[in-house]
Amino acid sequence: MDCKLMSESVEIRSSTTTITTIDFGLANRHTIILMQTSPNRATRTFMDFESVAQAMDGICALYERKLKELNPAIRNLSYDIADLYNFIDGLADMSALVYDSSIHAYLPHDRQWIKQKTLQHLRKLAH
Repeated sequence: MDCKLMSESVEIRSSTTTITTIDFGLANRHTIILMQTSPNRATRTFMDFESVAQAMDGICALYERKLKELNPAIRNLSYDIADLYNFIDGLADMSALVYDSSIHAYLPHDRQWIKQKTLQHLRKLAH
């Protein structure tokens, strides 16, 4: 058996089996979300997560806390992806740093990437 580690997947070969590829994608990559809630530089902060998926959960939880803060009398709040996107776009700044072990460095991603990843993450959770 021969195993080949690629940057986002593992390929396993054997003389008696076909190739099996296990895709890790961004699953286990340490992720730091950098954000600034208003033009005031004092509102700069970060959130630290063990994976991109956990980071997307954290962004959704942040938005849900904001919704509860704005609507304390409503017990069951609901929102759609457009609402979440408006929240992300309404922040003064938001970006992500995702660790890439192949280069031993963090790769930067903008808010558009974050929005794409939150949508993909929520779709996975829905299935």
